[in-house]
Amino acid sequence: MKIGLVGSYGSPAQMVRLAREAEQHGWDGFFTWDGVSLDEPGMDSIPTYDPFAILAAVATATERLTLGALVFAPPRHRPWELAQSALTVDHLSGGRLVLPVGLGVTIDRAFTSVHGQPSAMRDRAELLDDVLAWLERSWTGEPFTFEGEHVSTGTFRFPQPPVRGRIPVWPVAVWDPDRPPLKSLNRALRWDGMVPQVRGVDPEQGEASPEQLATLVSWIAAHHDATRGPFDIVHQGRFSADRGKAREQATAVAEAGVTWWIESWWDPEVATPDFLLERARQTP
Repeated sequence: MKIGLVGSYGSPAQMVRLAREAEQHGWDGFFTWDGVSLDEPGMDSIPTYDPFAILAAVATATERLTLGALVFAPPRHRPWELAQSALTVDHLSGGRLVLPVGLGVTIDRAFTSVHGQPSAMRDRAELLDDVLAWLERSWTGEPFTFEGEHVSTGTFRFPQPPVRGRIPVWPVAVWDPDRPPLKSLNRALRWDGMVPQVRGVDPEQGEASPEQLATLVSWIAAHHDATRGPFDIVHQGRFSADRGKAREQATAVAEAGVTWWIESWWDPEVATPDFLLERARQTP
């Protein structure tokens, strides 16, 4: 199992320093987040930055870390601009970029504050599928046109493909073992991994149990087409400050079949730049 760290809050310079420290102390990945500045309670004092600009800077300051965001919200991005940004970071990093993706939070004024943006979750889901399909077409290096549910374009061509031929995509998917598979699970199976959102567990307040993750891993093993290559299960967690307990947490989740633990702290009163830097210096 690989272990990554989210740079939740801080200036761009602090994020680059955090990533360098994480690499020096043995972490496997560094992740930022994809948000916009909104004038609403709880968000009006939190500055947001372009995730691809942050990752481009981190790419030039590191050599080994997998890079991404938890999570990118493609329905807020124009596909051709998203493709260009992702391709730039992919090449700067030597092919270390991954794309965890989702619909955006349920109530997201970044959609409702702009006329013409889809606000209904179903529309955002269709747009997410369009954007991902568009991205994949752009990686072929061949000319293409596109006609989707919400995206329609004339001829585009990105003559330089990603370093490794494609960029891994990890969609957010809902897991509920007591209900039939949801559309988000079927979406994830078409790609390279998933960021599970276990029904009833708020990732900002708690985390899925090893038992819940093990049932998900078993379901994926039964339904994933192995000929498509490896499939990542990406768990957002928070290690205990006690090293022994943290080792037990990691062991339990790894034995459940998870391939990535992403250390994720979202409370801005806790996840200060100094707190995150201290976490990065604790060799995982």
